[in-house]
Amino acid sequence: MKKSTFKKVVVMVLALCMAFAMAACGSKDEPKTEAKLVIGGIGPTTGGAAVYGLAVKQGAEIAVEEINAKGGLQIEYMFEDDTHDAEVAVNAYNKLMDKKMQLLMGTVTSSPCVAVSAKTYKDRVFELTPSASAPAVTEGKDNVFQMCFTDPNQGKTAADYISANMSGKKVGVIYNSSDAYSTGIVDGFKAEAAVVGLSVVAYEAFPSDDTANFDTQIKACMNAGADLVFLPIYYTPASLILSQSKALNYAPLFFGCDGLDGILALENFDLSLAEGVYLITPFNPWTTGKDFADKYQAKYGEMPNQFAADAYDCIYALYNAFQESGCTADMSAADICDKMVPYFTGSFKVTGLTGADMAWAKNGEVSKAPIVAVIKDSAYADL
Repeated sequence: MKKSTFKKVVVMVLALCMAFAMAACGSKDEPKTEAKLVIGGIGPTTGGAAVYGLAVKQGAEIAVEEINAKGGLQIEYMFEDDTHDAEVAVNAYNKLMDKKMQLLMGTVTSSPCVAVSAKTYKDRVFELTPSASAPAVTEGKDNVFQMCFTDPNQGKTAADYISANMSGKKVGVIYNSSDAYSTGIVDGFKAEAAVVGLSVVAYEAFPSDDTANFDTQIKACMNAGADLVFLPIYYTPASLILSQSKALNYAPLFFGCDGLDGILALENFDLSLAEGVYLITPFNPWTTGKDFADKYQAKYGEMPNQFAADAYDCIYALYNAFQESGCTADMSAADICDKMVPYFTGSFKVTGLTGADMAWAKNGEVSKAPIVAVIKDSAYADL
């Protein structure tokens, strides 16, 4: 063998040895890459409804961190701001689809969710919303489900509770006539109030959540003799009604729904105004949800509301159903949807922060009952 040929052979052998050695080191030292499930989220993190969207985003983040710490299937969680606007929400959905989203946890509020759920139905993307409670969100869509209870159910629960526990009260109702959430609750309340025989002396509407003066509505309830005022509205207008009622020396019992959740965290709000206010909620961070609340407060510097808890439960429901239905991370969104829909409406159940043995009907509704709490010493108290 020529000397030059011999040198070439030696160089080739050494190169091969180095390549094998590097491959061996890599397989020994590099961590194994786990399969990833891509879950998207959509909700308002800016604008007037940002309290809800931020809570959902952050509650979900805690669940994702817990799941990923276990090892095995990993979740990649991506969240897009929709500013509580339907058109923006659809654009956010398209962005997430471009990023290979496989499941959608969202959207947060009802009107944007109605628009997005039409897209997920067409594209066959499995969707679970934490808080969009309007019936139109799931109507006619077999792949869209709710973690929250529906608006009519809240109205029925409120009427039943008032009838059973506050008999003899004359009831006034102040609601937002332009909002699907508020009118949906009022419709359920009206129907059940007629059944249980509630004395409803006033239904007073206001045109939008931007309304700043509620003297007309408050005085109408006062003049009708209402000693209980039902507020199926969001916390921002509710806080103004509480403040303006005090200024008018009007002190009825106030009763709200899950939209009031967040009022205790409202900046510059006099917490004493909320003392004794009743509200419907699936989550109490001071008792049953304390461990989660402690984690949330340590991470974000505030107490979680029910929107955060519902989002936390959503992530675990999606994660468990995904695995139990036989899905794998290499499947397309449509194939995952085909497997998860029948499983979700079959024997699947979840016990979480917002309910025990929660299950889903084919119309998208979750089987958990609203509970009624009262605010005492700036905290929710069980009744």
